[in-house]
Amino acid sequence: MRILIVEDDFISRKVLEKQLASYGEVDVTVNGREALGAVRMQLDQGAPYNLICLDIMMPEMDGQEALREIRAAEKEASIAGLERARIIMTTALNDSKDILSSFRDECDGYLVKPIKKQDIKKLFDMLEIDPPVQ
Repeated sequence: MRILIVEDDFISRKVLEKQLASYGEVDVTVNGREALGAVRMQLDQGAPYNLICLDIMMPEMDGQEALREIRAAEKEASIAGLERARIIMTTALNDSKDILSSFRDECDGYLVKPIKKQDIKKLFDMLEIDPPVQ
């Protein structure tokens, strides 16, 4: 599985990277603009991300805008349905406005920080993402 973590906070980024490393190859970016560049590069190479963990509050381009741009890039590349990346929004915010906005823009899940390994497992079970091979 190809995974992209988009997180501006160093500690949050390292924790999430460690939690997801057993699921597949993990790339890391620090804002939405970098993430969009990484997504486009992988789409151009024919190796799109399977999973994107996208923080909402970031400099340069926030997660909400990045989500919309990533979905547009996938559409432009004729990637739809189950072929699209699963995008999980990660944030310290737990308000209904952000949650509804994220799902309206076609995210697949939402995790509130601090993210625990059991939260990831529960969400992966719901999204039917296979556990890592031990």
